[in-house]
Amino acid sequence: MNRENWKEYTGNREFYLTIARIAIPISLQQLITVGINLMDTIMLSSMGDIQLSASSLANQFINLFQICCMGIGMGASVLTSRFWGMQDKNSLRKAVTIMLRVCLGFASVFTLATLLSPAWIMKIYTSDAETIHYGVAYLRWILPTYFCMGLSLTCTIVLRSVGQVKIPLICSILAFFVNIFFNWVFIFGHLGAPRMEITGAALGTVIARVFELIFICGFFFFRDQQMKYRPGHLMMACGDLVGEYLKISIPVLISDGLLALGNNSVAMIMGRIGTTFVAANSVTMVVQQLSSVLTQGVSNASGIMTGHTMGRGEYDKAQKQGYTFLGLGFLVGCFAAAVILLLRAPVIAYYQVTPEAKTIAWELMDAISFIIIFQAMNSILTKGVLRAGGDTRFLMLGDILFLWVASIPLGALAGLVFHWSSFWIYTMLKIDQIIKCIWCFFRLRSGKWIKML
Repeated sequence: MNRENWKEYTGNREFYLTIARIAIPISLQQLITVGINLMDTIMLSSMGDIQLSASSLANQFINLFQICCMGIGMGASVLTSRFWGMQDKNSLRKAVTIMLRVCLGFASVFTLATLLSPAWIMKIYTSDAETIHYGVAYLRWILPTYFCMGLSLTCTIVLRSVGQVKIPLICSILAFFVNIFFNWVFIFGHLGAPRMEITGAALGTVIARVFELIFICGFFFFRDQQMKYRPGHLMMACGDLVGEYLKISIPVLISDGLLALGNNSVAMIMGRIGTTFVAANSVTMVVQQLSSVLTQGVSNASGIMTGHTMGRGEYDKAQKQGYTFLGLGFLVGCFAAAVILLLRAPVIAYYQVTPEAKTIAWELMDAISFIIIFQAMNSILTKGVLRAGGDTRFLMLGDILFLWVASIPLGALAGLVFHWSSFWIYTMLKIDQIIKCIWCFFRLRSGKWIKML
């Protein structure tokens, strides 16, 4: 391979500058989200393991909705990034319209389920009566967040797909301070407010979500001059695009939905191992999120850039860029592993949890630092390159097969039957990340992931 051919696979300066322009604002936005979660868990950890565990388990159901919204938005972004590359703005608006209608439908279902059966939701994750009690109180306060989160999250994903990454970043910075301030006020009862503890954390989150809704949707519907999507477009006829949208988006939604259900199943297993294990996992969650912010940024950048490249009809270039992104995934994964190993001691020491929970958290971080290398490569391929290529049905199959056939049964056996160490329990629960990394590499190499619209 000569030097010119080699550069096609390693990328040039402009290629990496484009990645940086997209990935850095997205990574910073994710970093701010991690900061919010960190402050939430630190504040609630002072209330004891029970309230921290209740909040963590209740948020698993909310995360189920969030991942569904990400599936809805990412499915639409496959189309919107392609249409943006083609400069077909009318079709782009139709894809957004379908996305928003689906999102509102899902928000209605989750709101109704939480309103009618909060205790049943908590019993999915734990049998501990006190944890259920606190979790129900949290869920009752969090109700408005579904519509707020759904609309702001899906609109954010579409904005990113056309290169609008600064507005969501600004919104996240401001929402960070809104969330932290109102959590501080209502969890501890400062400035004359009542001391609400776990329900104060829920109220602070709701206020931050309302702010995000006003900021993001206000810009999206009234200020954006690129797509020029306006409220009236919600009523536009888009029947001619429904078939294409469903072909691309339904596998994404099913894939992400099954991933969310799988993560909830993992939470169920953890909840039945014990409250201490759940609290330990809550401690590690922030470090996991912190170490993966760059992965998420590069993953989003790979999807957007691949979509734009394919929208211009440059399919051979997209294939070569896929290998470049895979190599970046390995480097980013190694960096993330180093971050975890460097931060675990000070982070674990900072939390006010039991000594047993701290010991388990240390073992979990050993496992996470190994798994995250594969997870980074896997994420950049599944959530970025291959998805942008339209290969959503193949990815759906991978999520169904490896999560439900490998991770969940092996994790359940390791934790509930054999009672292995925390390291091996977590490794078994995340074994699908290793398998999917290998699976997706061979799919990338085949070139069959490139689908024409």
